Amino acid sequence: MTAELVRGQNHPLDRTRVEIRVTAGGPVVAGVTLGDADGRLTGPEAVAHPGAPRRSGVEVPGQAAAEHRIAMDLDALPETVHRVGVLLALPGGPGAPATFGAAAAPSVAVTGPDGTALVRYTLTGLGPESAVVAVELYRRQGTWKVRAVGQGYEGGLPELLHDQGLSQAAELAAEIERAVGWGRAHALPAPTPVATARAERPGVPAAPPTGDRPSPAHRATSDAPAASVHAPGTDPAAAPAPGAEAGAAPTTPPAGTPVDYRHPRRRTTPAPPDPAPSPAPAPSAPADSPTRPGGSAPPDGPPVPVAGDAVGWSMEERLYHQAWGMFEDLARSVAAYRSAADFARSRLETELDEVLADPRHRLGTAADAARATARDRHATLLARARAALDRDLGQLTAESEVVEPALPPAFARWDSPVWQGHHHASQEPPMALRLGDLHLPEAPDLRIPMLVRLPLERGLWIDSGPPAQPHGARPDPEREVGRRELGSALTDGPPDEAALRRLAMESAVAIAARLLAVHPPGGFAVQVIDPAGSAAPTLAPLVDSGVLPALPVPGARGVASVLDDLTRRVELMQLAVRHRAADALPPDLDPADQLLIVHDFPYGFDDRALTRLRYLADEGPAVGVHLLIVADRAQAREHGPVLDPLWRSLLRLTPVPDAHLADPWVGHAWTYEPLLAPKGSQVVRQTLERAAAARRLP
Repeated sequence: MTAELVRGQNHPLDRTRVEIRVTAGGPVVAGVTLGDADGRLTGPEAVAHPGAPRRSGVEVPGQAAAEHRIAMDLDALPETVHRVGVLLALPGGPGAPATFGAAAAPSVAVTGPDGTALVRYTLTGLGPESAVVAVELYRRQGTWKVRAVGQGYEGGLPELLHDQGLSQAAELAAEIERAVGWGRAHALPAPTPVATARAERPGVPAAPPTGDRPSPAHRATSDAPAASVHAPGTDPAAAPAPGAEAGAAPTTPPAGTPVDYRHPRRRTTPAPPDPAPSPAPAPSAPADSPTRPGGSAPPDGPPVPVAGDAVGWSMEERLYHQAWGMFEDLARSVAAYRSAADFARSRLETELDEVLADPRHRLGTAADAARATARDRHATLLARARAALDRDLGQLTAESEVVEPALPPAFARWDSPVWQGHHHASQEPPMALRLGDLHLPEAPDLRIPMLVRLPLERGLWIDSGPPAQPHGARPDPEREVGRRELGSALTDGPPDEAALRRLAMESAVAIAARLLAVHPPGGFAVQVIDPAGSAAPTLAPLVDSGVLPALPVPGARGVASVLDDLTRRVELMQLAVRHRAADALPPDLDPADQLLIVHDFPYGFDDRALTRLRYLADEGPAVGVHLLIVADRAQAREHGPVLDPLWRSLLRLTPVPDAHLADPWVGHAWTYEPLLAPKGSQVVRQTLERAAAARRLP
């Protein structure tokens, strides 16, 4: 999966032969700097540029162009090279933009030689700069990483090269300019762009934008990575704005304009135009940003949150996309803040090391002043990053306060008023189900609904063992506080093994009640395997309501009976689907979807039962049989690796808050909070009673 970086963020590389692919809205000059451990250049021979395109391990293009491919073999670089910077510069000349702020934002992708994208970074937020260090590949403890830099220079190449310690910066910049001018004079005419040629033919639309996701946009500064990374709609380098001429060069808003905090993939119907003509507004956001229903944002603040402000055919679908849009927005904002904090800390360490490098400058007022200046700059950068994060969190919190009360029962918490009067009004199953909440330590009060699509294509596993901090995860004090509060509410202390097992089974019953309630009457059923019979108190709401006719039969006989029935159901349903013979199903076969809850797994399971359970996990979801296992993973390891394929196929949940869920996008360790009913509430029992009563009605 391609990693989308924001300014200051880094990402490890799993290979040493890579390509740097540059895409811009117009011709740019591409080059590479080969620096030492401090990023300093030893001389002009440490720069690959159009006048000298080949250096050891690096080859750059010899002309200015809108697209570049830079080949790199990191193993072939000299041992003294620790930092490889990719620089971009505007070539100048008639008709060319003088600054990056006047052109479409360039993007850089690190790919394998076969074109497989590894990392992508869009350099947004540039203004008067005419040269920029786009990305940096650096060696750290024997491995290579890539960092999104985006450091611009108003003074162009001379200032950029001088900042990297090159004494002959002006001379080398002039040499690069001469080489680019010679290449422009001897270049063949460029072919007509495909998008323009298609647009010139009537009835043929311009080429669609490339890329699978809009690139993040954020405000940039000259000192540190920005911490606001919400994308403003569509990458301006990829698609023309509405109303723009097809094939024309797109534009970006000038530097310093406000950032649009709306999610990039939210598309809503634009507000109707004002009846009275008015002058064109100042460009406060890209022209292709989506607008909120009912009007645009107030001129003195961010847009007003609106529930259902996302793409979708129904309000349920719009709320689903809006919830996950909030998740992505929070992930981006926190990733930018962490990157900014890491950048500030790295810069502080570098500046302090420079002070201590020269023994003559370690003592005295000059050294004290340099250290104080470095620490002040570090504090300033952190404060700036936190302020940007707080601004984003404020907007997301306001949106959450609007969205949460509007969620339907399948998406709502148990304490939502929608559960008090829910009586199976819908005859269609919902598109998703809420399994809990997610949050990050930087925003402990902002909860994002964890929604999974229905039907459940992946089974669930509720871990009844003690939570463990994942390797490499950031400490989350809220997680420990939540565990202590939950434990004290239940057992006057931290949850012990028995309390965790009971909580895990209560979580399973709550999920079952939610599934029964949001499906049409008779459209869902629950079966339970409890070989030891230890879950009887927790299963009481299911039995008392009539959802379960009786407590599950204990022992191996009960296990085999349930598994045999469900295996037969899966096989018959597969035959009916394959031969389109649903009418030929036996009359005793319940057509409702089935949720199988297995308690204390793998106790009571022999080899035959394990084989059947794995068969249900693999084949059951396609024909309406879903699996929910309650077990202690650590204890189950004693049964050997035969269960590992089953565990890996299930989504792990926990009965207490735990930071164990990692998103594949930016790699955050999210704290998951289970969706349990408030203490003393009877909402789960009442929901089960309503579901059972609705099923009994003719």
